[in-house]
Amino acid sequence: MSDENGVPETDGPAPEERATAEPAGNGPGRGPWARITGAEGDWRSLVLVPVLAVFTALVIGAIIIAVSDIELLSLWGEDAGEAFRQTLARIGDAYGGLFTGAFGSVRGISETLTWATPLILAGLSVAIGFRAGLFNIGAEGQMLMGGMLALVVGFQLNLTIWLHLPLALLGGFIGGAIWGGIPGWLRARTGAHEVITTIMFNWIAIRFVDYALKTPFIQREGRPDRISKDVLESARLPKLLEWIDPQLRLNAGIFVALLAAWAVYWLLFRSTIGFEFRAVGANPDGAKYAGMNVTRSYIMVMAIAGGLGGLAGSTQILSVLGNATPGFSANLGFDAIALALLGRSHPFGVVLAGILFGALRAGGQQMQVASDVGIDLILVIQALIVVFIAAPELIKAIFRVKAVKGTEQITRGWAT
Repeated sequence: MSDENGVPETDGPAPEERATAEPAGNGPGRGPWARITGAEGDWRSLVLVPVLAVFTALVIGAIIIAVSDIELLSLWGEDAGEAFRQTLARIGDAYGGLFTGAFGSVRGISETLTWATPLILAGLSVAIGFRAGLFNIGAEGQMLMGGMLALVVGFQLNLTIWLHLPLALLGGFIGGAIWGGIPGWLRARTGAHEVITTIMFNWIAIRFVDYALKTPFIQREGRPDRISKDVLESARLPKLLEWIDPQLRLNAGIFVALLAAWAVYWLLFRSTIGFEFRAVGANPDGAKYAGMNVTRSYIMVMAIAGGLGGLAGSTQILSVLGNATPGFSANLGFDAIALALLGRSHPFGVVLAGILFGALRAGGQQMQVASDVGIDLILVIQALIVVFIAAPELIKAIFRVKAVKGTEQITRGWAT
C-alpha cells in the first residue's frame, strides 16, 4: 500500500527509529549477557571457555603430579591396582592441600584475598590496555614506582589517617601513572612500541628502587642493607580481621581493588571516553576517521593503566609490608598479564581471576606440606592456564564447545 504521496507504506520503524533500535539476535553485544556485563561476545566464550581452561590446566597438573614420583611409577609394573590407588591419593592430597590452604580456614581466606588485592589492581592495569589495543607489560615497573612514591608520602608526612592514607594511595597512583604515561606518550608521538618501552621501564624501575633504598632519605637509619623507613601507622591500610587474630593480614586494600574494578568497568562500558578507548583498540584508523583523538587515547590509557599498577604497589607497601625492600612487588606485575587474559580483559573477570591466582599463591605452601609436591607446580598450572586462554579454539575443539549463532569471529586482539 502507498500513502497519499505515493510513498510505499511499511510496518517497520521509521528510519530514525531503525537507527536507534536495538539489534535482534544473540550476536555480540546484543543479548542480555552483553547488557549486564558490557562485554562483547556470548557467555560460552566469556565464561565457559576460561573455566574449561582452568579445569584443563588442573587435569594436566594432576598428570604431572602422577608421573613426577619415580617410585610410584615403578610400582605400576608390580601392582597396578596399588599404584593407581596411591596415585589418586597423591593427587587428592595435593589438590586437597591447595584448596584447604586457600579456602579451608579463616587464615586461608585471608591469605587468598590478601594476595588477590595487588593481583586484581595489576590485572586491571593490563586489561584496560588490552581494551585499547595496547600491550602493557610494564605493570611490574609501575608497581615499583607507585609503591615508592606511596612509601615516601607514608613516612614523610604526619597527618591524620583520614588525610594521610588517601594521600599515600593518591601518590602511588600518580607515581604509576607517570611511569605508564611516558611509554604511552612515546607510542602516540614517536610510534615506539609499548611492549619494548614498558619492558625497558621495568628494568629502569627495578634498578632505581635498588639505588633509592641506599639513599639516606629513604634507607632506614642504622641499617647497611637495602630496606626503607617504615610507613607511619596513619598511612597504613587497616586490617579487617585483627579482632579475630592479629596475624591475619587481610586489609582494606581489598576494597580499594574492588572499587577500582567497578571504576574501570564504568569507565570502559558506561562513559564516552571508555567507548573511545574500545573503539581505538578495535580499529585505530576507523576511530581516527570518526573524529576520535587516538593520540590522546593512547596517552590516557597508559597513564590510567600505570596508575592502577601504582595502586597495586601501594597496597603492598601500605599494608602487607609497611616498608620497601628490593623486589617488594614479588613479580605480581608479570602475573597480571595472565590475569588479564584469564579475565578476558573485563574488570569483573579480572576480579575472579585475581581471586583464583591469589588462591594458588595462598594454597601452594599447604599443598607442598600435604603431598610433598613442589610449589613450582603452581607456576606450571598458571602457565598452562595462560596457554589455554590464549588458544580458545583449542579448548572449544577439545570440549566441543559450539559458539552461539552469529558470534563466530576471528580474534581481533587481546580483548576478544
